[in-house]
Amino acid sequence: MLKKIIDEIATELDVFQQKIDRDSNGFIESLSTVINSFENAFDRLKAFVLNYVFINEAEEVRFFKEIKPQLFCKLIYYRKVYNIESMRPNGSNCAQINYIERELDSLKIFFDRNIDFYKYYRSGSTYLDKHYFLRGKPDIQMTVESFYFERDPKFSTACDFKVAKILANELLRIYLNEELLKLEQAQYPQSDSPTFPKTKETWTGSKTDLVELIYALCETDSFAFGKITRKRLAGYFESVFNVDLGDVYRTYLEIRERNNRIQFLDELKEKLIRKMDEDDSRK
Repeated sequence: MLKKIIDEIATELDVFQQKIDRDSNGFIESLSTVINSFENAFDRLKAFVLNYVFINEAEEVRFFKEIKPQLFCKLIYYRKVYNIESMRPNGSNCAQINYIERELDSLKIFFDRNIDFYKYYRSGSTYLDKHYFLRGKPDIQMTVESFYFERDPKFSTACDFKVAKILANELLRIYLNEELLKLEQAQYPQSDSPTFPKTKETWTGSKTDLVELIYALCETDSFAFGKITRKRLAGYFESVFNVDLGDVYRTYLEIRERNNRIQFLDELKEKLIRKMDEDDSRK
């Protein structure tokens, strides 16, 4: 019975999502309609789970760790997109770019605050699952930031909302980066783009090293008086050095988790100093 109701709701949610048209004038209105449909579907799921007895702890953990977050993250995502678009400024492209970048920064803050749990979840660890994903062990923080679906201890655990938020934020980051790219392309037409060298030199170091360098350069405001975005700078480096950096922000998260966060920058510093010392010794 549990699988049947989950499959039915998952199919319904897929149908609802197909009604969203990002390029239409009724985008925000369509989001509102879809959000209401999602909420009704979750009311049904909640009513079912409240009267359902899980076969064992493993089934309960799987529901709250995998199944519910995979469904619930879409509702969180669409509500957030609705709020972002409703509050988006009507001003210049520059104002909208700044707005989108602030939203991206807020996602980073969430990752910063939950980095330990994020590593636990993404590594596939299970040793704390009974604490995180069985009912009866509420998280105080959850009641502050969650939906009403999450405030019923019979339909929530300490961390299922957190997993759904992680998944929703990953979807949101993709959405925001796509919006940022459209705004930047409009602000910097092809005719205004920098002239790239005809012969490109290929970056042969690691992609992680290049991402580390790009983030450092952005923090020093070394390009365009600090007005260039990391995404645009990364795109420039990709074009000039004939390299595909993939998901730059995910690589940045991995860099932050290392024991030596600035491994490449330290290597650059060390080798440059050594070169200078060698040249000095030849005088």
